[in-house]
Amino acid sequence: MMCDNCKEREVEIHLTKVENDTKVTLHLCKQCAQQKGFETGESILKSPLGGFIQAMGKGSANVLPTPADGLRCAACGSTLKDFRESGRLGCAQCYESFSTHLKDLLRRLHGSSQHVGERYALPGAAGATDPRLQLLELKEQLRRAVENENFELAAELRDRIRVLE
Repeated sequence: MMCDNCKEREVEIHLTKVENDTKVTLHLCKQCAQQKGFETGESILKSPLGGFIQAMGKGSANVLPTPADGLRCAACGSTLKDFRESGRLGCAQCYESFSTHLKDLLRRLHGSSQHVGERYALPGAAGATDPRLQLLELKEQLRRAVENENFELAAELRDRIRVLE
């Protein structure tokens, strides 16, 4: 079977993903999969799962550490190698210490290294306690919900506005 992307090389990777409640299957060669940011071959062996597979005796025996594995967090002393082995960072400062490596990892895993969702607001933050600001925000959300024809949300917002008024 030929690669769905380049239609030149043999398929080595079969990727199934769900988009908008529909199942999409991609058949890719190794080069196209790497171009799209999917881990293949030796890069998988460097992950915690790869270490587990290697420990089971099924992986390549010569996985070489990268030069960045010795990089240390100034705050807690964790290394990039520790993160690769455990999948956990040592402290909040690790995000800044390993930012270049984490951005690449996030881009490959999530398609972007930038957060685009909602942000956590601390309880008692400005706007969270002021009912007038809450009311204005709810009215704006109501307007957008009606505009997008999301009438269930609009009804819920209408009820919340009535309570505040």
